[in-house]
Amino acid sequence: MTPEKMKIAMLSVHSCPVGMLGARDTGGMSVYIRELAREMGRLGHTVDVFTRVHDPNDPVIIGLGDNARLIHLMAGGIEQINKLDIYPHLPSFTEELDEFRRQDGGQYDLIYSNYWLSGLAGQHLAGLWNVPHLVIFHTLGAMKNAAGIGPGEPELRLEQEGVLARECSRIIAPTEREKENLVRFCSVAEERIAVVPCGINLERFQPVDRTEARRRLGIGEGKVVLFVGRFDPLKGIDRLFEAAALLKKSQPVDLLLVGGDGGKTLNASEERRRRWAWPGIYALQGRSGRTSFRLITARLTFAPSLLTMKVSGWLPWNP
Repeated sequence: MTPEKMKIAMLSVHSCPVGMLGARDTGGMSVYIRELAREMGRLGHTVDVFTRVHDPNDPVIIGLGDNARLIHLMAGGIEQINKLDIYPHLPSFTEELDEFRRQDGGQYDLIYSNYWLSGLAGQHLAGLWNVPHLVIFHTLGAMKNAAGIGPGEPELRLEQEGVLARECSRIIAPTEREKENLVRFCSVAEERIAVVPCGINLERFQPVDRTEARRRLGIGEGKVVLFVGRFDPLKGIDRLFEAAALLKKSQPVDLLLVGGDGGKTLNASEERRRRWAWPGIYALQGRSGRTSFRLITARLTFAPSLLTMKVSGWLPWNP
């Protein structure tokens, strides 16, 4: 295969890129992997995305688009298990993946691993196949611990992330802020990190008339704050509620939430509504269907700003 058209193995051990959006381990990373695989395939590269089986009904192979497919591998059974509990099953995952490669009759030119668990598997395979290994962490355990939200990340993760960051071929960071955190927490040389911002699907997300969008969604002409993401303390959603509660003292504002936490979505949004005495809240559980994406597109049109947050900072995005 020529360098211009590569065969790429993308690893997402713990999170299935076609799982239900809004569940605990199926969020932005899953969307990123699925959309990147499709786009790379559309450009003519061959992309195989590997994840572990999460459901007994999962087909072994699922097509993601031109030249892109998802492959389910057995590693630690077929049920949902805690992310950290996947760690001892990584050798089994890499063995299954290499066996699939042999039976499929191909060689990979590049490995792209998502999250530290996938990175450990990818680093082993990179040595076995003698190919470059790119890693994107999506989040760092040391950064989560520094934020002090939720249970602390174990020393195992902190240690392995540091080793992986220093030994992989190259690190991809979506923002300059994450690059700074990698240098700070993992002692990585800046020149080993490439900042590549996440893209947006311009075929799915397009401008529509703001007045029509408000009419369709039953929203008046008042101020609107839109949150898109999982209902997870690390995402900073409670910080948003606290700030919005202060804001509404000076002017009326509606708070719209697009996302969720699997089956807990409605309870989670209702709990926050009661805690902050907030009447103007609407929650839409994330899912992969076109309807929810159209609704998000409409909301991006009429909302003056979109906030995606983590506890380390606010990330405003003005459409």
